[in-house]
Amino acid sequence: MYLIIVGAGNIGSNLIERAVSDGNDVVVVEKDEQRANDASAEYDCLVLHDDATNHETLMDAGIDRADAVISTTDVDATNIMVMLLAQEYDIPNLVSVVHDPDNLPVFEKIGVTMIENPQRLIADYLYHSVQYPSVSDFIELDDSTELVELTVTEAAPMNGQRLSAALESGALPEGCLVVALNRDGDFRAPRGDTIVRAGDQVTIFNEGASLSEAVAAFTDTEP
Repeated sequence: MYLIIVGAGNIGSNLIERAVSDGNDVVVVEKDEQRANDASAEYDCLVLHDDATNHETLMDAGIDRADAVISTTDVDATNIMVMLLAQEYDIPNLVSVVHDPDNLPVFEKIGVTMIENPQRLIADYLYHSVQYPSVSDFIELDDSTELVELTVTEAAPMNGQRLSAALESGALPEGCLVVALNRDGDFRAPRGDTIVRAGDQVTIFNEGASLSEAVAAFTDTEP
């Protein structure tokens, strides 16, 4: 793919490294001279020390043949402007980091694939790792929905429960759905007759129940 990456800061640099190592054609646009020089010395790709909010810069970057434009700067206004300009060229994929949640509707109107503030996502992940040690993975989909991966414990309410009867018995909170199950390395899509066992690694889609209630159903922790 032909990728234009705007910004060579912490986020951009990791993205550049991954994209280049995967064999993509990458052009980086970085306004800061030192960052541009560092990226040019570090990565096997074209680096433009310029302002990506200018049409001329994007033309120099080859936007007319780009498969995707990814904006990673720490200023939402810059990211929005880059996305608006890129939209004029009918780029198949527009992706941007969004730092302020209040700006999400603007990016949505443009039709951008959004990645919320990575620092906040990391902070949330670390907090949940401390608060719920039994959770091995956690993805917040929105303010009230998350995907949680954890291992079922022996004393868990869901241990020995058939999924079709778990809600009725009260073992599974309303709003929780088991979407994947890994038993001894055998991944399966759970069905109504699936019985959850201690040691199973389950992925839960949780919408409506509190996270603590969802976790407590599969572990021996208190909600």
